[in-house]
Amino acid sequence: MIRLAFLVVVAALALPQAPSEPITVAAAVSLTDALEEAAKAYGAAGGGPVRFNLAGSNVLARQIVNGAPADLFISADEAQMAVVEKAGAILASSRIDLVGNQLAVAAAPEKAELVRQQFARAPAEIRRLAIGDPAAVPAGVYAKRYLEQKNLWSVYESRIVPTTNVRAALTAVETGGADAAIVYLTDLTAARSAVLAFVVPAGEGPRIVYPAAVVASSRKQAEAQRFLAFLRRPEASAIFTRYKFVVPPPGH
Repeated sequence: MIRLAFLVVVAALALPQAPSEPITVAAAVSLTDALEEAAKAYGAAGGGPVRFNLAGSNVLARQIVNGAPADLFISADEAQMAVVEKAGAILASSRIDLVGNQLAVAAAPEKAELVRQQFARAPAEIRRLAIGDPAAVPAGVYAKRYLEQKNLWSVYESRIVPTTNVRAALTAVETGGADAAIVYLTDLTAARSAVLAFVVPAGEGPRIVYPAAVVASSRKQAEAQRFLAFLRRPEASAIFTRYKFVVPPPGH
């Protein structure tokens, strides 16, 4: 009987563990490719499953404030994180600045050289300029701020094609809906036909930071914190760097 009981215990220990319930990460759509690759690396390192709700940061912030289920929020700007924090919907102590980014101007291949050389002169050939909706989408807010700094907003304002998120601005170029778009530099890694016209130098564009924090209502805060910690590890940092994100130095 003792031997039989021992065998039962051994057999039970040998059974594979049921997969844990995934955490839900609400993240800015511009992070799509890098986060999906990071989640695979996390799983390969022994982490649990991760699923994503990818959208404009303003949409995600509104969802979280209204009680939509999420365990971790990664915003494309500090303003939308502030909305969620003011509502008491995140654990303020968990908040970090995850990565940074830069603006870039993308164009259709046949217009790329013109945009590169003439963008500051706003030639008539740039009839439509796609950006995220500057009234709500972080990428659009950044784009408008850049154009204002260069005294170009009043010139381009009537040509603006506002989009629901930054990837949609890039798509507008690729489908012929716009001649150029102001996007994140990282978005060019996902471009199908649009090409880089030029990168906005860091000193000429707005500071772009992606803050991340654990959601206060999450029932899986420990798991969310583990994934967030993994995103600061060297293997995840290497992924972000490959996708052209700016990784802050350790300790920042």
